[in-house]
Amino acid sequence: MTAFSSLTDKPAAAPLRLQLSGITKRYPGVVANSEIALAVQPGEIHAVLGENGAGKSTLMKIIYGAVKPDAGSVAVDGQPVVVRNPHEARALGISMVFQHFSLFDTLTVAENVWLGLSKRLSLAEVSQRIMQTTEAYGLQLDPTRPVHTLSVGERQRVEIVRALLTHPKLLILDEPTSVLTPQAVENLFVTLRQLAGQGCSILYISHKLHEIRALCTACTVLRGGKVSGECDPRQESNASLSRLMIGAEPPALEHRAAHAGEVVLDVHRLDLARDEQFGVDLHQVALQVRAGEVVGIAGVSGNGQKELLYALSGEDTRTAAAAISVRGQAAGKLSPGRRRALGLHFVPEERLGRGAVPSLSLARNLLLTRKQAVGTSGWLKGGALQAQAAQIIARYKVKAGGPQAAAKSLSGGNLQKFIMGREIDAAPTLLIVSQPTWGVDVGAATQIRGELLKLRDAGCAVLVVSEELEELFEICDRLYVMAKGQLSPSLPRAEATVALVGQWMSGLWAQPGKASEVQHAAA
Repeated sequence: MTAFSSLTDKPAAAPLRLQLSGITKRYPGVVANSEIALAVQPGEIHAVLGENGAGKSTLMKIIYGAVKPDAGSVAVDGQPVVVRNPHEARALGISMVFQHFSLFDTLTVAENVWLGLSKRLSLAEVSQRIMQTTEAYGLQLDPTRPVHTLSVGERQRVEIVRALLTHPKLLILDEPTSVLTPQAVENLFVTLRQLAGQGCSILYISHKLHEIRALCTACTVLRGGKVSGECDPRQESNASLSRLMIGAEPPALEHRAAHAGEVVLDVHRLDLARDEQFGVDLHQVALQVRAGEVVGIAGVSGNGQKELLYALSGEDTRTAAAAISVRGQAAGKLSPGRRRALGLHFVPEERLGRGAVPSLSLARNLLLTRKQAVGTSGWLKGGALQAQAAQIIARYKVKAGGPQAAAKSLSGGNLQKFIMGREIDAAPTLLIVSQPTWGVDVGAATQIRGELLKLRDAGCAVLVVSEELEELFEICDRLYVMAKGQLSPSLPRAEATVALVGQWMSGLWAQPGKASEVQHAAA
């Protein structure tokens, strides 16, 4: 009898690593998740795809215990569970890398990572493990640096390393590559495939369709808080995934030849010592942006982009007055307000805290860069603010509870759309943008890029700092690459390749000491 059973009995199938049934979450005025069902196999890299506001981040936070569902059930490894907080999630083997970082600015990298690990480990041991992990995966982090000195890209690396060090059974990644270079993305993908091969399941959220097709083996699509489809992304095209996600293919960008005019921004031999221990010194930075062109700056995060943007925006006025010129006027010592009076508008990479005040309404956030709604007596014109905010919300399809919605209530992508719309609609003479489409869906990214090209065609000078080479190649007329606080010579888009720009990201461009002369000759 025993022998007979051994021949006929089939081995039991491994239980699902994660199973969601009927997950529903309501907020005032919106249903973020409605009757969501999701199943993830052990060792599966499973994409969750959807446009901004589709409910992806809310669903991931429910799995991680950061948000409590109103209805539905969760099972991990076949066992029903109630995950009441992230601590309980980590005890179940669930780790998450947030799109909006959950880090303490005043603590070091190692101290932030230590908070999520066993206290049996010493801080020195955690620092050693961080060094080993960053070296293995090419993530470039110093465990001793305070988080407040890190760029957005570096902070994202902290989140990724912290999650990897927990050795998770289920790893949730919310836009993990939004500020990583192509080389770093490839390194991360190698890591994720290794983890999946060891049995770790991965939930992967990204708006980069080519990444989902290259990495993921299953995909659940959300639209309006509901599951609208499931597929194997390896069998799909970017166009078919777009149709599943937004119901249509994004329109193709119309990129006409540039007709560059007068120099609007002229940076000449800009030297600037770092103002903090872990900053980057700027050396002989030279660049020009003319009216009617889009100029891009590529590079690995943490190579001086933050310092350069602070100097250009007026937040750092330590540079020589003549080192930065806006419309022919020496601007190196001018405040942000005085530069704005010259037509310079700026979109920082940090959406909450610098791009918008989290607790203020969208209408009130217009006051950060708009003064038209302030009367001569000093009283705010509330109706004008409301109308302007409503116009931006409608034009850029921002999913929000109206002009009075607090900035912090919006998803990351929707807040990005509002901030970009706020600055584009101001009709600037010079627009400087950092990471313009960070965290937005494919349709919104196409719209934002199209609006930047419209600005260019209207005669605006546009400077874009981005770590997405695909984006820079798509909209820029010329490129620079930033490495170790220096700027490469100007490179016409027609001559730019991924291989060449990737090489320059290490500072390996020809004649680095003559970038100024090469750039002025190209201009």
